[in-house]
Amino acid sequence: MRFEAVVANPPFSAQWSANKLFESDDRFSQYGKLAPASKADFAFVQHMLHHLDENGIMAVVLPHGVLFRGGAEGHIRQYLIKERNWLDAVIGLPANIFYGTSIPTCILVLKKCRESPEDVLFIDASAYFEKAKNQNYLRDEDVDKIIATYRQRVEEDKYSYRAPLAEIAENDFNLNIPRYVDTFEEEEDIDLAALAAELRQCDRDMVETDRLIRGFCEELGIDAPL
Repeated sequence: MRFEAVVANPPFSAQWSANKLFESDDRFSQYGKLAPASKADFAFVQHMLHHLDENGIMAVVLPHGVLFRGGAEGHIRQYLIKERNWLDAVIGLPANIFYGTSIPTCILVLKKCRESPEDVLFIDASAYFEKAKNQNYLRDEDVDKIIATYRQRVEEDKYSYRAPLAEIAENDFNLNIPRYVDTFEEEEDIDLAALAAELRQCDRDMVETDRLIRGFCEELGIDAPL
C-alpha cells in the first residue's frame, strides 16, 4: 500500500534484528546498508518511505542521533539526501516534551517529490516552549511559528536556515542543527574600570558601616565584632 501522508513517533533507538535477509527486502535493499541492530531508527524511516506515495509527505519524530551518527546510519542518511533528495526539512524540538524521555527530539520531513529540491530547511524550535511542573509543552503560538516557517520556507536569524545541498555535502551529510542554525548569544562586554570603581565604593561603604556598628556597640557597652 502507498500513503500520501505518514506521521509517526517510533520508539527511540529500539533494537531490531538487522538480519542479513533484510538486505534483499524491497524496503531496505536500495540503501546498500541496514540500520544497526542497536538502533532501529532508520529502519523505521526506510519502512515508512517504502509505503510513502510519490506525491506524499512524511513527518517522523526521532532522537537527534539520527542527524549525525556515522557508520550505517551515516550511509543511509547520505543516500536519502544525495541519491534521492527526499529530505525536505529538519525541525529541532524542545527537550522533555514526550512522556517517558526527557531528551530533545527532532522531526524529519521527507518527500519523494519536493517543491524545493535545491536545499533543506532547518528549524531550531528548541527554545520555544512553555515550562510546566513535570514536562515542557509546545504552545499554540510555538506550533504556528513552526508551521508558518516550514510552509513559507523563510529564514530567520537564530531560528531557521535553508541549507543548500552543497553545504550539507561539505559537512559530510551531518545534519546536526547547530551546524546550520547559529543560536549563539554574545555576552555583553564587561566594563572593568566601572567594576573596579564599584568594588572600591563597596570597600568605602564597609568601612563606614563598621564605624557605625562600633559606635552602637560602645553605646550598648558591648564588644564590637572584629
